[in-house]
Amino acid sequence: MSPTRTSDVLVIGGGVIGLVTAWRAAQRGLSVTVLDPEPGGGAAQVAAGMLAAVTELHYGEEMLLGLNLASARRYPAFVAELIEASGHDPGYRRCGTLAVALDADDRAHLRELHALQQRSGLDSQWLSGRECRRLEPMLAPGVRGGLRVDGDHQIDPRRLAAALVTACERAGAVLHRTRAERLVVTGGRAAGAVAADGTGLSAGQVVLAAGSLSGRLAGVPEEVLPPVRPVKGQVLRLRMPEEHGPFLSRTVRAVVRGSQVYLVPRESGELVIGATSEELGWDTTVTAGGVYELLRDAHELVPGITELPLTETRAGLRPGSPDNAPLLGPTDLEGLLLATGHYRNGVLLTPVTGDVLAHVLTTGELPEEARPFTPRRFTAGTVMEQRVREQPAWTHA
Repeated sequence: MSPTRTSDVLVIGGGVIGLVTAWRAAQRGLSVTVLDPEPGGGAAQVAAGMLAAVTELHYGEEMLLGLNLASARRYPAFVAELIEASGHDPGYRRCGTLAVALDADDRAHLRELHALQQRSGLDSQWLSGRECRRLEPMLAPGVRGGLRVDGDHQIDPRRLAAALVTACERAGAVLHRTRAERLVVTGGRAAGAVAADGTGLSAGQVVLAAGSLSGRLAGVPEEVLPPVRPVKGQVLRLRMPEEHGPFLSRTVRAVVRGSQVYLVPRESGELVIGATSEELGWDTTVTAGGVYELLRDAHELVPGITELPLTETRAGLRPGSPDNAPLLGPTDLEGLLLATGHYRNGVLLTPVTGDVLAHVLTTGELPEEARPFTPRRFTAGTVMEQRVREQPAWTHA
């Protein structure tokens, strides 16, 4: 084994959640090491980057809504600080979102969502089909109505990840570019990890932020192993025409035949279409069926997309938890904290997660806004595993 390196905090996982945790901790004066073979990789390379606290609202997730809104409010200042710290623009756009309905059933569902949003004190505006097409002329004539949500923005997750890598390095965090082999537990507390290259990395505190892989790290006691599972999502990238004005000016989303589909236009001219939601374990194969379904559903929304060049197809794994909400903060193993299980909200929750974990790492206290999301809300061992097996397959993106 190579000589052991010591830091105040070891972050296992270098996706956007691990990176923001490392950056915020380093800013508070802690020495930080990030252990990941490809910092900035993972789910961020596939995610569409919708910051959709309002249009992503689902029944039974009102507690999560509060955390989502808290993070969305932090985004403008967070992005400004990140640009200053890294010199990279993460592609934040305040373009708004338009959720539309294509038939009577979808329209009724969207009306119910609008009522839930209003009861929750959220800002959304009901539009007729004609008003939707006035906002987005490329929409299909059959659009029956929609919800305009100007507060649901977007960011480019790939650019966000790249900016966080640079910000971490400039703040003094060490990026150890290999995978974690196993957690080291000494004297009843987490004390570091052994890397795949044989390096021992000791730390006063360990943050497990490895996304869907967080539940597979060797050495983690069964009673604190996070109950996360991989949920596959397939995503397409197309190139929009530069002439004749914008193809789409805002994010457009809908439910088509019971499946969520969204179109996210980037300022760069890229159009992201997603996403399937498949409970297929660790499979990341891009399938002909997945591509077909996304193009078919997107074509019903915006017929002109079939004329655009298809530039990329990708599949990634979201870290799902039993209640679709993240696991944030200390576990019952002293020295081990979690920052995982963000499911479809990882990019949205990046600012608040960084703040929460940095606060816990420096004070030992979990902020009040994060207390509903403590890892201790799940029971241990076989009961925890049983809950994961019993979860239904979610169909929303």
